[in-house]
Amino acid sequence: MADEYKTLEIERRGPLAIVSMNRPAKLNALSGQLIADLHNCFSGMCHDFKTRVIILRGAGRAFCAGADLEQLTTGSFTDAGSQYDMGPVQYHYHMAQSVLSEIVIMMRRCPQPIIGAVNGHAIGGGFSLALACDVRIVSESARMNAGYIRIGLSGCDMGSSYFLPRIIGFSRAAEYLYTGRVIDAATADRIGLVSRVVAEDKLMDAAVELAEEMLLTAPFGLRMTKEAYNLNVDAPSLESAINIENRNQSLLSFTEDHREGGIAMFEKRKPVYRDR
Repeated sequence: MADEYKTLEIERRGPLAIVSMNRPAKLNALSGQLIADLHNCFSGMCHDFKTRVIILRGAGRAFCAGADLEQLTTGSFTDAGSQYDMGPVQYHYHMAQSVLSEIVIMMRRCPQPIIGAVNGHAIGGGFSLALACDVRIVSESARMNAGYIRIGLSGCDMGSSYFLPRIIGFSRAAEYLYTGRVIDAATADRIGLVSRVVAEDKLMDAAVELAEEMLLTAPFGLRMTKEAYNLNVDAPSLESAINIENRNQSLLSFTEDHREGGIAMFEKRKPVYRDR
């Protein structure tokens, strides 16, 4: 997968990929080019088994301030230089909406756990990107909201009405989606929206530490865990969820990594996994 993007930076640390939205002067607002880059990045990650964990972050003082309203209101993503420069406002909105929504679908389809390292504002589309992550670690400056409803749109966008009730419960989710009220870091922690709150200068350390802990697991086992997690969030019954778990455990029990894991535990050493 090529890492040549105009508005993303990808830092490779072996099997860890740190994906940084890189429009700091615009608070990483979603321009046509950033939408295209995120779309291409996560579609590529779906088939990249060398990358085992992803951290998604924003460069500068914000995670992502939502859609670039200047581009949206003029009806043209002029900095995209790509297929997303669509002309008339209504058509532009429709096409941009489809591409944006596909980003969160691909984030969930990726076999890698995605850790959202959220600093500063995560507004509107940035909020939805944070919700689509498997884990959210935020700095004390984090401020999140369904900002779309405050500009005459619905509070339900890019999967927000799917993710938020499942994360914090239906009543609380309705309150925030219907009002666009800002959720500060302390509140996000209290209602279970995030895993933890850390100091600004410790955010990436905390995200990398969690990623490294995930990387201690067997590669295939980690991928299958995310797959089961995705499926069982909406499992129609306990039996259906257990059937998925049983299938995964049966498949994994025949791998070399499972045997290595058992031997390493018996020998009281760290396992050496080879994704076999």
